[in-house]
Amino acid sequence: QEQLPAASDAELRGLDGQIAARSAQLQALQQSCRHLEAELKDLNGSMTTPEMSREIEALRKDCASYVEKLERIKSATNHVTPEEKEKVCREQQLFRREWRRRKRMATELLDAILEGYPKSKKQFFEEVGIETDEDHGVALPA
Repeated sequence: QEQLPAASDAELRGLDGQIAARSAQLQALQQSCRHLEAELKDLNGSMTTPEMSREIEALRKDCASYVEKLERIKSATNHVTPEEKEKVCREQQLFRREWRRRKRMATELLDAILEGYPKSKKQFFEEVGIETDEDHGVALPA
């Protein structure tokens, strides 16, 4: 640097101005670059036109099959009327109530017998041949 002539204050201010202008230009270019990189990332993550066409075709096929299935369901003649459904629900309630009542009566009767029986409840059931709901994994519906 000693070999170079000394710069005047005007030249230094001019160089400082150029540095500031170039720094601002650099900042603008870097920001533009980041924006373009983000746009490139979005474009790379999105589907291409042929992929999109295949996806649309697959969705159309799915839609057509669902429409066909809906039409089959709508045209079916074996619909259950609300009256029939209500009747079945009432019958199920009646049968469930009867099941509970009969199970309770049988349990009370067996408990009364077991009070005077010398062996265990399990042995009594085996001797008499009684099978319970629990033996078959059956539970009363709620």
